[in-house]
Amino acid sequence: MRIGMILDDGFPPDPRVENEAMSLMTQNHELFLFCIDYTHKQKKTEVINGIHVHRVHLPKILYSISALAYTLPIYHLILSIHIRRFLKKYQVDRLHIHDVQVARSVFWVNRFFGLPIVLDLHENRPEIMKYYQHVNTRLGKLLIRPATWKRFEFGYIKKADRVITVTEEAAQYYAQETAEPMSKFCVVPNTVRKSFYTDHVMDEKIISAYKDSFTVLYLGDTGLRRGLLTVFEALPYLVPEIPNIKIVVVGKSKEGHILKGYVAENQHEKYVTFEGWQNFSLFPSYIAAADIGICPIHRNLHHDTTYANKIFQYMAFGKPIVVSDCTSQENLVKKYNCGLVFTEQNPRDFADKVLALAKDENYYQEISANASKAIQDHLNWSITSRNLQELYKEENQWIKK
Repeated sequence: MRIGMILDDGFPPDPRVENEAMSLMTQNHELFLFCIDYTHKQKKTEVINGIHVHRVHLPKILYSISALAYTLPIYHLILSIHIRRFLKKYQVDRLHIHDVQVARSVFWVNRFFGLPIVLDLHENRPEIMKYYQHVNTRLGKLLIRPATWKRFEFGYIKKADRVITVTEEAAQYYAQETAEPMSKFCVVPNTVRKSFYTDHVMDEKIISAYKDSFTVLYLGDTGLRRGLLTVFEALPYLVPEIPNIKIVVVGKSKEGHILKGYVAENQHEKYVTFEGWQNFSLFPSYIAAADIGICPIHRNLHHDTTYANKIFQYMAFGKPIVVSDCTSQENLVKKYNCGLVFTEQNPRDFADKVLALAKDENYYQEISANASKAIQDHLNWSITSRNLQELYKEENQWIKK
């Protein structure tokens, strides 16, 4: 089968898109990927790991107005022209849309092709948009309407032949809100590939830098909704009990100055290290150097129905995780007994959970072993991608006649 994936972003990198494409190719499908190059520096066509990549060179202004995609039709009108050319050129049999932003363009064009469509929802975009800085400016509130995005999202869920989500909780939410059957949804989490924790080279400088500390690691975007202020507010409870504690933050955001300002104002510099963004190849070294991995995100509808990639990355190296009580990650921790859950935005409770692991070596080792086993037996890509492979294998059962 010739599958046409539609992505409204650059490629590479996009781990989810690449992982899904490569998994489908093991089932003897051909993969053709439509994507965008705003830099005009990449080849228009090339083959990457067997994926036939087709890029369109578009002006950066289109990216700038992408938040208006469901306010003004110009974004989708322009993309629909290029998507139609892509479909004519490659004569694909199935369409696989990556996320809701580009969905309208694809559904418009598909009126002329009548191809079965899989809608792959990487996240709950209408909900998370509510927290974006540009959406909350005066102009943003006037022009960008998450409620409109949600209306279109629900409509395209109804029109699609099948819908992919990243968690069971997301599938349940969409099924309830759209009155579509649960059988229409397929759950494909963003788990780690085995190569992440088996084929890596350790950076001894990183390992050495934290060998004498009790290291609590945070990987990823540091926007305030990610909960790091709660972690820093817990330091007065943690330092007296763990004098050698070190909070290591690998990542950054536009709000990073607020976090650094708080640390400086409270004289916590000795206990916090801001590493900034680092190459993905260094993640295994940072995780190996850590004692605990954390994901303290605030609760909202988006966070309650998704997984942060970092939790699987921590667990792959046997690191117990301490996470906030967002529904999906709380359910995962309880199912696999691979960490502890604290009440979101509660520094005292966060500190208590870290101390429970730091003060009981036997308990720590038990949770560590559970984390590793969960990844090896259940939560690595070779296992979780089977749902995706089965979806395409059983397509005759769900294609609309």
